[in-house]
Amino acid sequence: MRPQGQIPILSERSILVMVETQTLTLWETGRQLACYRVSTGRKGVGELSGSGCTPRGLHRVRIRIGAGCPLGTVFRARRPTGEIWDADLGAAYPERDWVLSRILWLTGCEPGRNRGGRVDTLRRFIYIHGCPDSAPMGEPRSHGCIRMRNLDLVELFDRTPCGTPVEIRG
Repeated sequence: MRPQGQIPILSERSILVMVETQTLTLWETGRQLACYRVSTGRKGVGELSGSGCTPRGLHRVRIRIGAGCPLGTVFRARRPTGEIWDADLGAAYPERDWVLSRILWLTGCEPGRNRGGRVDTLRRFIYIHGCPDSAPMGEPRSHGCIRMRNLDLVELFDRTPCGTPVEIRG
């Protein structure tokens, strides 16, 4: 059994998301490189499709979307809309779940827990993504994804290749 807070070293880089503390930590061969405040699912943790919960367990970054896009780029269905988020746009569409700046799309690594069937993280469209900087961090408010401040996300994105292990504990 590994000590709390330690992610298994499956590659040089790894990410640990702690739902209890609403933090995301970037590790490299056991050394902490960065730690960010995040916002996970407002409905808690869980793996079932349609639950609105953040899935637990071991994942990997499957797809990176948005490299080179301007800060605040709005994505819908993983494609840039041509919009850049600002307060006026936010006020015009208050019901939108904003996906901004970059997307790290996760895939589950544990069959039956977060991979396959009704618990498949990739098919649930679970991302690490940006959100309006006015949105609270450090409290669960997302629809299941892991939200970050845009500048923090761009920094993480630039340091996170496809295949990076992501462990979500909750």
